Amino acid sequence: TAVQKYPELVKKYFMTDCIKASEHKFAALHGAVWSGGSFLYVPAGVHVDMPLQTYFRMNARERINLLTSGAEFKEYGQDLRSNDPLEFSDLKKYSSRLTDSIIKFGMNDAFVSGTSRVGEIPVQIGSFEFKFMGGSMGCVVGERVTLLFENALKQETPVIVVSASGGARMQESILSLMQMAKTSAYILQMREAGLPYISVLTDPTTGGVAASFAMLGDIIIAEPNALIGFAGPRVIEQTIRQKLPEGFQRSEFLLEHGFVDKVVHRGELASTLESLLSMILFRRLKKKSPGRGGKARKTSRG
Repeated sequence: TAVQKYPELVKKYFMTDCIKASEHKFAALHGAVWSGGSFLYVPAGVHVDMPLQTYFRMNARERINLLTSGAEFKEYGQDLRSNDPLEFSDLKKYSSRLTDSIIKFGMNDAFVSGTSRVGEIPVQIGSFEFKFMGGSMGCVVGERVTLLFENALKQETPVIVVSASGGARMQESILSLMQMAKTSAYILQMREAGLPYISVLTDPTTGGVAASFAMLGDIIIAEPNALIGFAGPRVIEQTIRQKLPEGFQRSEFLLEHGFVDKVVHRGELASTLESLLSMILFRRLKKKSPGRGGKARKTSRG
């Protein structure tokens, strides 16, 4: 391939969007990354450096496509857009920041929601776009997350939410914090209806998102080494004036302490979700219809 034959030319003319991770520089490039003077293989669509297990960021639509194995995705809520209710301004007007992000990323806010399938199971699925203002949650993001639960309740389908967020959006102040209560209330309705909600945590999941629907899943799955928590580790250290344990707020640490149910490699997420949903829905169906006529069947033991 061109990567193997002309690595220096490829590196010079085609390497873009380099990110630093684990003291290496990487660049996504047609299934390969540059690291330590050589290209390493990255499985298409997964964005993981296999030898070093370094996870590259995925945008929202790539994430949904991965989890649904390319199944048809029908988006809704994409026309919703913040009207800057507080007319917030710091070094730059919030309305200008929004417009710049909308033009740059071709979407109205930091969350994509819609309906698709995981295997043969219809689901409502949504994912954060971290590049859009750090995946922060304002009124529009909160409403689009809520739409997932509303449609799930109407259609009696599971919900999957993939989080990658810095938390509530400061430019929308108390209005952004209200989204925490609104989304949490709909999760209660999901539980009362016996419908499963699976939360997938990716790097990073923090702030008001972590403090609400991201940590309220019936099952909580995390990618390896993802940063998950409310306040950042440096803020906590400065507040309590103590050194935090090794790996604090990382997926594996949270799994060990019971905050996460399972840490799953990105390439196994789709199959894991399908297996979990199949088991949950089978149990729900069995519980809902124990026998003909809605009555439990008697055994030979009475």
